[in-house]
Amino acid sequence: MANISLKADVRKVMGRKVKKLRQVGLLPANVFGKKIKSQAVSVNLKEFQKVFNQTGETGLIDLILDVKKIPVLINNVTYHPLTGNPLHTDFHHVDLKEKVTANVPLEIVGEAPAVKEKLGVLLSNLDELEVEALPADLPERIAVDVTNLKEVDQAIKIKDLKVSSEIKITADPELEVVKIAPLVSKEAEKMVEEKAEKEAAAEAEKEAAEGVTEEVPEGTPKSEVQEKTSEEKKTGE
Repeated sequence: MANISLKADVRKVMGRKVKKLRQVGLLPANVFGKKIKSQAVSVNLKEFQKVFNQTGETGLIDLILDVKKIPVLINNVTYHPLTGNPLHTDFHHVDLKEKVTANVPLEIVGEAPAVKEKLGVLLSNLDELEVEALPADLPERIAVDVTNLKEVDQAIKIKDLKVSSEIKITADPELEVVKIAPLVSKEAEKMVEEKAEKEAAAEAEKEAAEGVTEEVPEGTPKSEVQEKTSEEKKTGE
């Protein structure tokens, strides 16, 4: 299967002046890698977005620069905080015979029976994983099949994921990717809130009583202490 191609032009406009490029629909970028000299380039923004939607950061692209065809991966896309449009990107030149590391998104597949039967909720702990592989072997995404999660506390760990033998996941294999957590009912939440309110009220009464005792002079008869406490309670009411 042929790689997707994207045309690039050498960029001579630098610094703040790149705003002019964006105004005419161009995206400033840089090409870098171990075996090539870094090069400032620009690409058509709409074409870039179309390609990026297909490849993400793990799909190989043939960057056409002058008459050269450069195999690259998209890296470090930065976005405008308001419009969400790309402002800049890097193209990482790769050697097809050398392994690279990349972050691959995780995709939850199917529905967990425990969720369907309202026994629990599915908690997702990871959105992506760092992997090591040859550029051509990098997956677009890694599937997380949750259709066998039938009970609360069941989990899928990194070691349970099905990936090609050509791909090495660098993270701890015991890390949990997803897990079924207990489903907390509204009644249970209400009970917890009521308990907390009662404990807070009891603590407040205790502190108030201790405050009254501290103000009573040493040697005062117990009957007077009780009478004083009763009077202060009435005043507070």
